[in-house]
Amino acid sequence: VQLQASGGGLVQAGGSLRLSCSGSGRTFSGYVMGWFRQAPGMEREFVSSTTTNGDFTLYEESVKGRFTSSRDNTKNTLYLEMNNLKVEDTAVYYCAASVPNRYKSLRDQDRYTYWGQGTQVTVSS
Repeated sequence: VQLQASGGGLVQAGGSLRLSCSGSGRTFSGYVMGWFRQAPGMEREFVSSTTTNGDFTLYEESVKGRFTSSRDNTKNTLYLEMNNLKVEDTAVYYCAASVPNRYKSLRDQDRYTYWGQGTQVTVSS
């Protein structure tokens, strides 16, 4: 599957953005979909991961209650609704796809085979 992330931009602290990740191919619904982010000079880190049918999402602790991940398999699209953004949320955000794998954590970047190109989110104070 090929992934294309979009929706990033510049926003003030406290503002909102919605990221989208469009997937090609008819097998999008068969993938666990994750969001990751990488701030300047930092390692890429887990943000959230949503199961194939969207019935469960795991969130990184710092985004719980502010970010919501969802997916529309009829549109082959994953979303990340980000509210109450903070300066520390500034990063390049990536979406990624993984085949279901009960032996690996949803946080484990190694399980994600396909990655989008990233979209920049900048939060100003």
